[in-house]
Amino acid sequence: MNRRPGEPAELVIRHAHVLDPATGLDGVRDVRLSSGRIAEVGEGLRGARELDADGLHLFPGFVDVHAHWRTPGREDEETIESGSAAAAAGGFTGVVMMPNTDPIVDRPVIVSGLVRRIEQESRVRARVSAALHVGLAGERLTEMRLLREAGAFCVSDDGLGTASAGVLRNGMLYARSAGLPVILHCEDHSLATGVVHDGVAASLAGLPGSPASAEDAATATALVLAAETGAKVHITHVSTALSAALVGFFKRRADVTADTTPHHLTLTDDLVSTLEGLYRVNPPLRPDEDRAGVEGALQSGVLDFVATDHAPHASEEKELPLEEAAPGFLGHETAFAALYTELVLGARLSLSRLVEAMGCAPGRWVGEGGSLAVGSPADLTLVDLSEEWTVGRGTLISRSSNSPFLGRRLTGRVVGTIVGGELVHDRTGARFGARA
Repeated sequence: MNRRPGEPAELVIRHAHVLDPATGLDGVRDVRLSSGRIAEVGEGLRGARELDADGLHLFPGFVDVHAHWRTPGREDEETIESGSAAAAAGGFTGVVMMPNTDPIVDRPVIVSGLVRRIEQESRVRARVSAALHVGLAGERLTEMRLLREAGAFCVSDDGLGTASAGVLRNGMLYARSAGLPVILHCEDHSLATGVVHDGVAASLAGLPGSPASAEDAATATALVLAAETGAKVHITHVSTALSAALVGFFKRRADVTADTTPHHLTLTDDLVSTLEGLYRVNPPLRPDEDRAGVEGALQSGVLDFVATDHAPHASEEKELPLEEAAPGFLGHETAFAALYTELVLGARLSLSRLVEAMGCAPGRWVGEGGSLAVGSPADLTLVDLSEEWTVGRGTLISRSSNSPFLGRRLTGRVVGTIVGGELVHDRTGARFGARA
């Protein structure tokens, strides 16, 4: 992430269509980057090093607050290097890494080790989420103050959730005192006994289902406790219409934010009829009425932003019957294109709201980026909205290939990602020039 020796400190991006909902920018502009920050936005800017962005859109860099890079423990599925490269290819300049690795990120020594590796290996700004409780077992809380001192950005129970409301309440209180946000995976395991959504599609496929109430009941509990404790709580991967409505009810009553995923916005549980393990995910794909409810909540801002839940798996874990397959999808590289194709081109979501949900809002949440205002970090995403491409194993940078969009034709593709003024992903071709 540091500037390479001899690389000019300044870069002028010329003739891009700049769209930044945070500042109201929407039109063709030039942007000057200097010393890793936005130095100037205007017209007719020139510099020693220029990038011709004519025909491209320039957005605040996307930020993904929910990703699994499988380090430590499952580097065969993903590494910090490959995960960050995949993130950069999807336009993400920032990522929050989840703690359900092997070993679980529940001790300061693991956190500090990951922070050091990120500094050496990551192409993007990666932040470490530590575990809310030891071993993610839902019993004994981690030493959150020590985790923060070691470099943890937040704490989370993602992957398993927290069964005990008492443990969750105490965890929120401790996290608040430690100054750490809490990312919550809301799932009641006494209800979530199946492998897909409990509905018509599951019945027709003969698969055991988990009811939507498994998510809804846990979401309600988390929101009540968030209001009571005053903790900064983020509900991740909301997938049901009722959970989204509950988040909306508590927006003025708690310090709460929430996200949903590209797959819960664009896919439904009809895919379980294939019986393919590829389509197993947690929370499961829902019926279209839930998908529509979640979409509406994103449109209105009840759901603050999109997070991918990027979850790489080895092929032998997904090429199994659906009941036996590991749950999870790749997300970084297809997130924008899938949402732009299905929602924006489908006239169901504005491009401005999509950029807000992928860049501005999560950027504000992590406290860095999310805007092209002068003085902001030079974290930017360049996109060709006209490019059509087919998702295939050969197009993916991730070490894994378990994308639910394999074989799909999408429109809109990231061609450049800039972090701290440095181009960390470049498909721009011969667009660079230097003035004499």
